[in-house]
Amino acid sequence: MSKVERIEVITGVQRRRRYSAQEKAFMVAECEQPGMSVSLVARRHGISASLLFRWKKLMKDGGMSAIESGDEVVSASEVKALNKKVRELERMLGRKTMEAEILREALEVAQSKKLISRMPLLPPDDTL
Repeated sequence: MSKVERIEVITGVQRRRRYSAQEKAFMVAECEQPGMSVSLVARRHGISASLLFRWKKLMKDGGMSAIESGDEVVSASEVKALNKKVRELERMLGRKTMEAEILREALEVAQSKKLISRMPLLPPDDTL
C-alpha cells in the first residue's frame, strides 16, 4: 500500500491575506506544541515559514501589541538614547544656524564698508 501525498498547485494570483492578532498568536502557540515545528505549522496554514518565524520573534520581543502592529519592537533604553541624540543634533543645528547668521551679517557689514571706502569723503574741488 503506498502513501498518497497531497500536492497543491497554485495557478493564479491570490490576494494578500491579513491575519488578526489572535490568529497570529494561535499559530505561534501552535509552533510551541510538542511534535510541531514552524515549517509544519506554516504548511498547515498555507503561509511561509519566514513569516511565522517573524511573528514568533515579534511575539517574543513585544507580545501581542507587537504582533498587532507588525512593527519591530524597540527597547525603552534605545528610544531614550535616540531621543538624546536627536536633542544633541538639534542643539548643533541651532548653533550652526546662529554661526551662519553671524557670518552673513559680518559679510554684509564688510561689503558695505568696502563701498564706503571707495566713495570720496569730500566732494571734488573743481576750483583748482
